[in-house]
Amino acid sequence: MSDKQRVLVLFGGRSAEHEISLLSARFVVDALDPARFEPVLVGIDKQGRWQLESRESLLAAGKDAQHIALSSGAPSVSLPPRPSASGALELSVGSREPVRVDVVFPVLHGPMGEDGTVQGLLELSGLPYVGAGVLGSAVGMDKDVMKRLLLQAGLPVLPYVTVRQSRHAKSRAAALVESSRLAFPLFVKPANLGSSVGVSRVLDLSELGAAVEHAFEFDGKVVIEQGLEHPREIELAVLGGEEPTVSVPGEIVVDHPDGFYSYAAKYLDESGAVTRIPADLTAQEAREAQQLSLRTFEALECDGMARVDLFLGKDRKLWVNEINTIPGFTQVSMYPKLMEASGVPARELVTRLVEQALARAAQKSARKTST
Repeated sequence: MSDKQRVLVLFGGRSAEHEISLLSARFVVDALDPARFEPVLVGIDKQGRWQLESRESLLAAGKDAQHIALSSGAPSVSLPPRPSASGALELSVGSREPVRVDVVFPVLHGPMGEDGTVQGLLELSGLPYVGAGVLGSAVGMDKDVMKRLLLQAGLPVLPYVTVRQSRHAKSRAAALVESSRLAFPLFVKPANLGSSVGVSRVLDLSELGAAVEHAFEFDGKVVIEQGLEHPREIELAVLGGEEPTVSVPGEIVVDHPDGFYSYAAKYLDESGAVTRIPADLTAQEAREAQQLSLRTFEALECDGMARVDLFLGKDRKLWVNEINTIPGFTQVSMYPKLMEASGVPARELVTRLVEQALARAAQKSARKTST
């Protein structure tokens, strides 16, 4: 048996970000140090079936977000019903011999993966995993709850309202009434989704109804945020641990007909946006952005990794937009780019994330479970 640690790279999932997750998994698998780690690839299809994938099948799936897919006919995988005394687990793989794994690297974006659901399953299975725990994952995913906690922590958040589908169904005017105190432009978003899926930029009242209906196609709760006129989009990467560290700030400069960093600008249009790392900020602005990012990470009970997105207004004021607890690891994703620019290349980054996951699991296992 190999003495390498087996890292279960978990990707796919049941959310609208399924395809982006597959692209992220390619990066993580390539970045794992082959001298220390042996990847075990498990994909979750859109019906929730777990299946054993191969490195070859993942690479053969391509790099096009519109066409990438899991392989067909792969054997099913299931977690054991109880934790193992050794800390490792043996996955059941159809009629094959069980596969031992030591730690999970979730590369799942969106609901049913990034929102605490899979993290809770892994906690019950006793398996170490990379990234935020159940609580941090859940509040980081829900943009409404996230903003409430940030406001409570005294962090700068732009005005917003939340509209629930149940209330909206009774009164189509609810969203108009709720948002009447906000100034245009508005951004209408599903509360529990990322990668700009279902997001619309609304410039006047006539566009609001359709934008809300579009967001409800993806979630039962919609957040309507007040935007800024031509803000600069600043992003930072946080690497957790006992003392979380933060990257240099980067900037997304969008040049796309949607007028913001939309799904199409991110993944479908090669010239839809460019990144500037480091961002052109004063030293004081860069420090403030880093402090805001760390405070956001801590206020939301995050761990392991996160990308924090900020807005910089024309008045040079910084606002917290949102956090992403499983940031993208695609070829255009900011998180690995920001960490590399801060002296942490891909292989070291992935290694540190796995080491942190194992260390956190060891700390948990040492705690008392009875009086």
